[in-house]
Order: sequence, then structure tokens, then C-alpha cells
Amino acid sequence: MSTMRISQLAERCGVPATTLRFYESAGLLPADRNASGYRLYGEEAVERLAFIGAAKHLGLPLEEIGELLAVWEAGACADVKADLRPRISARLDEAEQRTAELTAFAASLHTALEHLDALPDRATRCDPECGFLTPPAPIGASRAVNIVLSPSRRAAEETESWRTAPVACSLTGDGLGERTAQWHRLLDGAVRQEIPDGLRLTMPASRAGGIAALAAEEQQCCPFFDFRLHLDGQYLHVEVRTATAGAELLTDLFGPTA
Repeated sequence: MSTMRISQLAERCGVPATTLRFYESAGLLPADRNASGYRLYGEEAVERLAFIGAAKHLGLPLEEIGELLAVWEAGACADVKADLRPRISARLDEAEQRTAELTAFAASLHTALEHLDALPDRATRCDPECGFLTPPAPIGASRAVNIVLSPSRRAAEETESWRTAPVACSLTGDGLGERTAQWHRLLDGAVRQEIPDGLRLTMPASRAGGIAALAAEEQQCCPFFDFRLHLDGQYLHVEVRTATAGAELLTDLFGPTA
């Protein structure tokens, strides 16, 4: 039976060695050791990593992936199917809830744009009477709009699950590079301010749609990030937080570019 060192498995599967070590510590990817203590993997590790990757793309947290792996190893395909169905249904419910939140957010942006278009082009400075900073809002609604994006809104509100989520991104290679480039393009020129556990970025409100969409995608591969969007007139404030272990990746994605 052929064996691979961790670097060989990482190269073959496109999964960083740091992630492979984390999967081992989480009980998802066991490894043998040679006499020198180096990790050794068999061919089954490739299939196992493919299964983990597929489960992560479905939005399953690592704890549930571990439970599913046990069924996958011991049971028939029908058992995996039966175990997987309620998990996917739960993720679908969460995704539909987020879609409803984003739809409401987009509607508020359309209202703000309509208000801007209706304003006269005055040569004088803005003042409270022009209404520029106080667009009309439905009765009972506040002017500012807050959108919280997290793996599970209810869970995040109760436990801030991003603090304990494993710092392991499912993107690799070109996918990670493209995601980094997308964030850098959207955040170009943003004003950055350090806050506890993260950064606060301020930019024109016109970027809100793109930021919200990309933040929702980010949550699928990196549930250890917490996003809070605050629409304040012509400005959008985005707060991004993560645990200490995710600080380096937070700087790479959301910090100033070199």
C-alpha cells in the first residue's frame, strides 16, 4: 500500500498542510507515524478528504462532518443518505432566512437610491432640511440598517459561535487567491479602524450590495468570521471579527494592501 507524507497529501488534494493537521486534531483525518514521527497517509485519506470537502461545501460544521464520517465509514450509502437529509434541510432553512434578510436589505438600498434621485441639485451646502442624511423610512423603522451575517443567526446571537468555529478555510489554491482579490477590490480606499477582535471598515454606501453578497459567500467557507453591516446615509460601516487564531487571515483579507 502506498503512503504519503503530509506535504505529498497536501499537494495531491490541494488542501494546506495546516488544515490537514487541524483535521487530525479534530478527529476527522487520522494519520499513522513513521519511526521519525512524521505523519503518513494511505490512499484512503484522499477519498476521506474529498468527502470532508464535499460536506463543507454543503455548509456542515466540522462537528457534524465528524458524525457523518462515522456513518460513512460504518454504514451503507442508504445510511449516509438518511443521515445527511435532515442536516441539509437545516442548512437550507438558514440559507433561506439569510436570503430574506438580504432581500430586505436590498429593498432599503433601492429606497435610499430613489430618495437621492428625487433630491434637487442644489448649489448650496447640505443641511438637515434637505433630507440628504435622513431619507424617509417606513413608520416604526430606523434609518440605519444592520445586517448580521453568521452561520446561524439565532446561534450567533445566543453564543457568538464564530468565536469557537474552527479556523479552517475550505477554499484552496486559485479559489483562495480569487477570494482575496475580490475583497481587496471591494475594500479599495476603505477607512480602517481597529476594534476588539477585528476591524471596522467605512466606505461608500454604493458598495453595500457587493459587500453583503461576498460576506455571505465568505460565511460558507470561513464560519470563523463574523460580519456586521451598518448602513448610515451615504456611508457603509462593516465590522469583521474573528477569534485570535483567525487574526492573520483577517489581516490578509481585510487589512490594507501592500
